[in-house]
Formats: sequence, C-alpha cells, structure tokens
Amino acid sequence: MSTNQGNKIVIQVLIAIFFMVLLVIPMFLKKNIVSPPHENKYSNAKMALEYFGFYLTDVTEKSGIQFIHKSPQLDPKLDHILPQIASMGASVSVVDFDNDGWDDLYFTNSRIGEMNALYHNEQDGSFKDVAGETGIADVNGQGSGVSMGAIWGDYDNDGFEDLFVYKWGKPELFHNENGNGFRNATAEAGLPEWVNSNTALWLDFDNDGLLDLFIGGYFRHDINLWELVSTVIMPESFEYANNGGRNYLFLNKGDGVFEDITEQAGLSSTRWTLAAGAGDLNNDGFTDIVIANDYGNDELFINESGEKFKEIGKDAGIGFTPKSGMNMAFGDVSNTRHQSLYISNITEMGILLQGNNLWKPKGPKKGTTFPKYSNIARPSGVELGGWSYGAQFGDLNNDGSLDLYVANGFISGIKGSSYWYDYSKVTGGNKAIISDAVNWPAMEGKSQSGYQQNMVWLNDGNGNFLDASFDVCNPAALDSRSVVMADLWNRGVLDVVVANQNNQPLVYRNEVDPENHWIAFKLEGAESNKSAIGAMVSLYWNDVLQSQIITGGIGFCSQNQRGIHFGLGKNQDVDKVEIKWPSGRVQIIEKPATGKIHKVVESI
Repeated sequence: MSTNQGNKIVIQVLIAIFFMVLLVIPMFLKKNIVSPPHENKYSNAKMALEYFGFYLTDVTEKSGIQFIHKSPQLDPKLDHILPQIASMGASVSVVDFDNDGWDDLYFTNSRIGEMNALYHNEQDGSFKDVAGETGIADVNGQGSGVSMGAIWGDYDNDGFEDLFVYKWGKPELFHNENGNGFRNATAEAGLPEWVNSNTALWLDFDNDGLLDLFIGGYFRHDINLWELVSTVIMPESFEYANNGGRNYLFLNKGDGVFEDITEQAGLSSTRWTLAAGAGDLNNDGFTDIVIANDYGNDELFINESGEKFKEIGKDAGIGFTPKSGMNMAFGDVSNTRHQSLYISNITEMGILLQGNNLWKPKGPKKGTTFPKYSNIARPSGVELGGWSYGAQFGDLNNDGSLDLYVANGFISGIKGSSYWYDYSKVTGGNKAIISDAVNWPAMEGKSQSGYQQNMVWLNDGNGNFLDASFDVCNPAALDSRSVVMADLWNRGVLDVVVANQNNQPLVYRNEVDPENHWIAFKLEGAESNKSAIGAMVSLYWNDVLQSQIITGGIGFCSQNQRGIHFGLGKNQDVDKVEIKWPSGRVQIIEKPATGKIHKVVESI
C-alpha cells in the first residue's frame, strides 16, 4: 500500500469517527437535559391565562393580512440545491410610518417581480396594504435583486421614519415624505451598487445626532446569484469560513449622503454575517455591535469613542466556538440592567447539536473595560430550539420578566425524508469541495430540519425559562424566519408577528391577565437622533430594575416596535424611569403613571 493510499484511508476513518461523534453526543445530551413535557395541558385561552398569564390567538386572517412570501429563483446552475440557497428572505419590521400613533407592518418578498407589503394599521383590528400607493412595493425588479429585510430610522431627523431595504442585490433607501409616501433616495445616498446582505442596522456610531448605517454581507458582493460566472460561491469551511460578503459602515453626512468608512472603522470582516445588534454594552456612552456569523465564530466590536471599533469576541468569551449564528437579540433576562445576548444556531437531535447561546455578562474582564460573557443557555432552558432563526425578548405576560419567542425550521420538504446524510458528504470535504455548489448533492425535495415547532419560553423571574410552546398558542411549524413584538392595538401588551418562508405570516393577538400591570415609553430625540435609536431606558419599581435598548434593527431580518414596553406584574406603581440618551444626557422621570404610553422628548 502506498503512503498516499494510507493517508486517504486515515482521513476517511477520521471523518467517519467525526460524524459518529456528532450522532452520539446529541443522544447523550438529550438524556441529560431536562425539558418540560409537551402535554398541551393549557392549549385553550382560559387555561393558559390562568396558568401562564397570557394566550396568543392567531388573527392573521381576521386582520386582513393576506401577504404570502415567495423565495428566490436563482441561476439554473443552483437548481439542484435551490431550497438550500434560497432559504431566506421572509422578514417583517414594525413602523408607525405616518405618525398616527398605531404601529404598521412591512413584509419583504424575495422573488423577482413579487411585491413587498406595507400594512397600515386601520385602528379597528384590521390592516390595509398601502405599499403600492406609497411607492415601496415594487423593489424586486429584474436586474436589481430581491429583498431580504428592512429597517426603519429617521436619517434626516424630519420626524418621519425612513426605510432601508437590504437585498441580495441593489440596496435601496426610501425617504418618508411626511407620512404620505416614499421617495427613492438611493441614487444620491452613495450606497454600493450590489450587496448580498442578510442584515442591516441603523445606529449613531459617533453620537453626532445622525443615524449611520451598518450592512452585513452574506455572499460576496461580486456574485450575482441570477447570472453566475462561477459556482464557487459557497463557504470555504463549515467552521472557519472567511470568504463571505464584506460588511459596511456608512457615516451619515447630514445631507442625504452616506460615506463608506468601513476600513477606518475596523469593520471589514467577511465572515458570512446573518444577524447583528447594536447597543452600548460596556456603559461608555458609545454604541457597540454584536455580529452573528454563519459558518464560524461570532464577533463583538467595541466602539472606541466613536472613532473606530475593536473586535474582542474571543476576549469577551463569545468568539471561541464556531457555530451557525442566525440571530442577535438583547435582553435583561435577570433584571440586572445588563444586556444578555441571544444568538441562535442549529439543533437537530441525533444529528447535530450546536445549541442556541444565551451570553450573560459577568462584569468587565480584569484590566479591561468590556464585559466578559458566559453561555447560560443550557441551565436557563433556552438552548435546544431547532434550526433556529429569529428570536425576540419581550414580557409576554406582563409579569416583569422578559420572555423569549424563537422561530424554527429550515426546509420542510417531503415528510419522512432527510437531506442530512447527503449534507454530511459535503461537510466532510475539503475547501475545494465545500465551496463549489456543483459538489453539493441534489436535494430532490428532501427535508432538512423541517416541520419544526416555534418555541415560546417563559422567564420565571430568576432568569430560568419554562417551555410553554404548545400551551400558549396553536402549534406553528412553518419554516419561520423573522419575529417581531409590538403593541399593535395599543392595549398595553406585546403582540407577536412571525414571517414564514414561502408562506403567509402569523399575526398573534396577545391576551394577558388583566391583573398584571404595565407601562410603556415612546422616545423622541432632540440633540440625539430623532428616532432615539441607541437610548437605554431603565425602569425602577418595587426593588426591581430592568433596562431595555431602543434598536435600529434586531433579531433575524427584523425590527421591533420603536416604543419600549415594561410589564410590572401586580405592581401598580413605579419609582422612576431613567433614560440615557445617545447624546450622553440622562433624563429621570419620577413616579410616572402606569397603564399608559408616555411620550418623552429629550430634554436639552
């Protein structure tokens, strides 16, 4: 036997052992991780209200939302694995675009010629699609790519929220014309001609009162997925891929023009970005960025006084183990004022167990000014989701603690079939095999982590979560992608909206125990950006402190309501609210009334 033959045999044996380990470890862990049984004990509203304090009723049809997402149709060279490639694009974002005091919903479509939808809140429980008449429906044209998501922010501080649509293709910026419609402002904005993006954020990087723009790249920007020059477009590794699309940071110049400052800001990563979140994580007054990366390590960029970012993921604890990061959400899960980070990954029992991560800050690492994180997802009960995409924190039952909704499911194909074995043939290959789409086995209609139930995890007040997924709403297994929470009908509760791939969205009306109280705040910046993005709101009541950040995009391809909602449990009074504005100003309101939405303008 030659030396080369011997080496090949050794490699084959090692690969076989590797996949046997992948099979065995999840089975072992499954026996040692306690998860509440799914018995549907409280699967009707009355019983769920009594036991959990809330119930989610599907009102999609009643609300008049008839939107159906359609996935991309790409270059025929990708047809054999099209469901694998074209598995994203269903997104939802929340905005009050006409300032009538009622939140509206924007859904993206992902097929050439298909329309996006802007559902205006009619204030009677119904919504009306006005995207066509306002000029933001037809954005998926031939030669311009298709939508992956959208974020809202008032980039010129005129009092109306503007729209940025990120795409596999030409990114587009729309200026809000006083709530009456939108003007395409892309040409003068100075944005790149083509970005294959799956995330974007509005943030004020330098605290100058103007919203800047972060765009995260997935496929390389020189790839047109409809007209491939080469099929070498896939990740070079399933653990350390660095051949993804570049990230961008655009500085708002104040005249409708954005300047690309990515290189000097230190954000030129090319790690297959799928999600990002921005907020002040080390309490220095400047907005930091957390990036969830597919096929690799996640990243934490600390803002150095509005001049540049420094990547400290490994030092902070979150950048050690490569996974398949698909979501980034902030949550003060233990009511300590400090934001934990929730990054979703893949769990397929008996096949692959990455597990979702809940990174909780432990305080600054010795000799540093940034937090050190530890993963508490397993002991907290929020590790095993599924093939998890979007996730959001919010107090669903108004008991004073943040709960968690997680969207699951990858590709629901032929029931009883599985693409996982075929998938393993690629994952065991070298860079040349993995990166070329030609080498990927045909899917032939097979499922891969399909028909997975979305998760609803309830916080017990101590940072531990109970699985109530089958108890507080009808089961949902629709290959869900994007999740948002918003008080759609101004009732003092958080409703839930889920965007589903190749399907209709889910609109859940939340019914909450009326004995649980609440308070909410809508902020408007003066010296800070008008949208108040980046502000931290801290509420004090009955020896409890909870903080929330106003974000310009959070989760997976999603954006929550601009307002901040706090549940209070049985407490009818609060001590004070403290608002730390991006300008650095701190504003305190003593004993604000509960049971109402407070409009707060930054004091100067």
